[in-house]
Amino acid sequence: MSETKPPSRKKKGDLEVRVRRIHRRDLNRTWEFLKLVFRDVNRETVEYQRPRSKRRFLEVYTSEWIEQLLYEVNGEIVGYSECAFEATGDDNWVNPRWFEKRGMRPLFVEELAVHPDYQGRGVGSFIMEQLQHLARTRGCTHLVLEVAENNESALSWYRTRNFYKLDAAIFLAQKVPGEPDLLPPRRIKPRPAHPSGGAPTTGLMPEEVSGPALLGKKPRAPRAASGGGRKKASAPAEKGPAPEPEE
Repeated sequence: MSETKPPSRKKKGDLEVRVRRIHRRDLNRTWEFLKLVFRDVNRETVEYQRPRSKRRFLEVYTSEWIEQLLYEVNGEIVGYSECAFEATGDDNWVNPRWFEKRGMRPLFVEELAVHPDYQGRGVGSFIMEQLQHLARTRGCTHLVLEVAENNESALSWYRTRNFYKLDAAIFLAQKVPGEPDLLPPRRIKPRPAHPSGGAPTTGLMPEEVSGPALLGKKPRAPRAASGGGRKKASAPAEKGPAPEPEE
């Protein structure tokens, strides 16, 4: 099993991070990257290890409700985020009704990982900004994630970004500022009168507005009923000049 090589480091201040969605060809090296990032945390944690299992990781890739994003510097992985728009899976750790009762539409952050050599260089902040942007575009109101109680560095990092405790000590949430789906009331000025003094232009075709006669077209004579069907009784039409023959 190959080890994930650390990204080539540049001088501080000279760092371009690109974000993209994960591809099938990235799965193995991303798995190795996650094991590297969580290695030290897992040594001190009694709870389930992160990432949970490679089988679960591969299953996540096929889920349509989960976004997996890679953050790269010169083609090497320096960050990873995994988020879900719904609580999915048999091992999900949330109660959706708890959020519904409070009018919250959460984006669940399943994983957020930064390469050890790039921690403290702004990569994590860029990942957080990307997740906030994703939440806004999907109509979510909060980012919700889970942090181990003994992961003091992570807890401190999230708290400085306005995350707060939910009903359990390990659950944190951050309010995502958004915009309403519907536009506010708008005062519309009256349209100027039509130059000809007539009705303003509508979306109808000219025939629908003025009739064929106003377009220089002669109306067609009604066709006589044919066939053996029953005819409807109608009042006799008034006599008038015979219609001109069509050319």
